[in-house]
Amino acid sequence: MFRRRFTSDMPQLDTTSTADISFMLLIFFLVTSSMDTDKGLARQLPPPDDETEELRDVQVKERNVLAVTLSDDGSLTCGDERVTTDELANRVEAFVANANDDPLLPEMTLREVHLLGMQRVSDRHVITITASPKATYDAYFQMQDAIVRGYNRLRNQLALSRFSHPLAQCTAEERDAIALVFPQRISERIDSNVNDSE
Repeated sequence: MFRRRFTSDMPQLDTTSTADISFMLLIFFLVTSSMDTDKGLARQLPPPDDETEELRDVQVKERNVLAVTLSDDGSLTCGDERVTTDELANRVEAFVANANDDPLLPEMTLREVHLLGMQRVSDRHVITITASPKATYDAYFQMQDAIVRGYNRLRNQLALSRFSHPLAQCTAEERDAIALVFPQRISERIDSNVNDSE
């Protein structure tokens, strides 16, 4: 009399391995994709002042110092002259190299350098940067870029002359040797008294 109704149930999808597959896909994409790393300026900040430790002034000869000033409006002064970023890069290059052993430019030291032999090393120079806190980040980074560009030109010339390939193709050992000849020696300070009139 009574007929039994047959209800057909829809088959369920088996989702037990979905989490495993998702995890494996995530790992696959992490391993195979390339991530952009942040680029910045390699600078070492001075240690914090210790109240118990006496501050010692380091005496540096005037000929070994190249003073760079960044004012409120972003203008650059090198020595007593206003300069552009390109001129600053050229000044840094000439200052650090001291190719003609000029008595007004930094003293050079004759030293044995691994892979390079006896070299005139520019290890006594200091580039002092005095920046206004009101200067823009863009102006600050353009100044830093100009200084690094001057160093990189010198290092690239040395790499081409001694290793017959540019600095970008040097091994880590070759780069270390070149960095000993032209070390980056930069001293920075913020001075709120720096203004446009200087």
